[in-house]
Amino acid sequence: MTDVRYGDNSRVAIELDDGRVANEVGTLRAEPLDNARAATATAVREPLEFPPLAQCVTPADRVVLALDRGLPEAASIVLAVVEALVEAGVAADGITVLRSPGDQNAGANDPCQLLPSPLRERITVATHDPADRRQLAYLAANEAGEAILVNRAIHEADMILSIGCLRGDHSAGYFGIHDCVYPSFSDEKTLQRFRGLGSLQTSGKDSAKSSGGERSARGKTRPCRHDELVAEANNAAWLLGVNFTVQVVPAGGERVMHVLAGHPDAVQERGRELYHTAWDWPVSLRADLVVAALEGGAGQQTWENVGRALQVAGQFVEEGGAIAVCCGLSAQPGPGIQSLAHADSREAALRHISHHRPIDALAAAQLASALDRGKVYLLSQLDPSLVEDLEMIPVAGPDELARLARHHSSCVLLSNAPYVVAKE
Repeated sequence: MTDVRYGDNSRVAIELDDGRVANEVGTLRAEPLDNARAATATAVREPLEFPPLAQCVTPADRVVLALDRGLPEAASIVLAVVEALVEAGVAADGITVLRSPGDQNAGANDPCQLLPSPLRERITVATHDPADRRQLAYLAANEAGEAILVNRAIHEADMILSIGCLRGDHSAGYFGIHDCVYPSFSDEKTLQRFRGLGSLQTSGKDSAKSSGGERSARGKTRPCRHDELVAEANNAAWLLGVNFTVQVVPAGGERVMHVLAGHPDAVQERGRELYHTAWDWPVSLRADLVVAALEGGAGQQTWENVGRALQVAGQFVEEGGAIAVCCGLSAQPGPGIQSLAHADSREAALRHISHHRPIDALAAAQLASALDRGKVYLLSQLDPSLVEDLEMIPVAGPDELARLARHHSSCVLLSNAPYVVAKE
């Protein structure tokens, strides 16, 4: 019998009918940090290939902390960074903590909740609204001649300090180390472009592309769509002068395994190595049931992570097999996923999603793909009738999921599914 953790503090015991143990994937390979605040303080004091943070700022600087959506231990990390800035002489009134609308919509905790009250009252905390033109400023024109717009606080900052959560290079909706600045804090038109379903076309069998890119009609290699978007994000960060970043290697749920700080190139190189050491898992076997778990609080229980979990689970499931996602999801689906329930067919829904590119476009496409492959079960906090409308099968609770597993001849338990990188 094996316990799988999901949601904020829930678990389900899985045992196959004949007493065999299910194959486990995504279990932690290293202990999470005991003190993310202390680790962050050390990282900014001893950054990679860059002077300490205290030497990079002046008392009059306006500093923006650009926070990634779903950042684990965000409050501890923000506290350590703000303390370092204040100790270096930066006035608290000159510090802005900028968060994404996705975190606010998901009900994620206040990233400044650990700051002492006098300090908290002086710092500006803002939530980006990509549809509010007053919040946006012109940076430059891209190669197509279109305006690159970014949040005005970022545009006017003397120092942009990005704080992100590393993921697999081709994780859906993740566009590299600068993703937490651009496109996250750009305008709605840009975000829609990055939500194009073509961004799901990465190297690998799902897109029939080699790791070197996509073959043109003349046999030459060109970057795949995802790589083009990563390059665009990198260019925007270069134009903004982003030269210091803090990045975490997640440990599942709301925990952190490593905190890195310094020059983005150095952090990316070291972070990629640490991430893939922790989260690369070989597809050594496939099963007719994959149980994919989402662990953590409200900031992790999102449709975005459900989509990522389904995509990873699809690489471990046999043809015609089933996927069961266990999570604490309570948020209503966005317009893209809703269209799967209301359109005449999945094909029609995907055409609509591809054209309009709603906020949940990628998750909707991932759900549609999973439903095309086989049955999808969902253990969540959603109304069962809503789950059925989306053509998934609602699971009432852990006991029902355990019974479901006993009716399958083989099972893979996929812990921390959104972070796993399946290696063929």
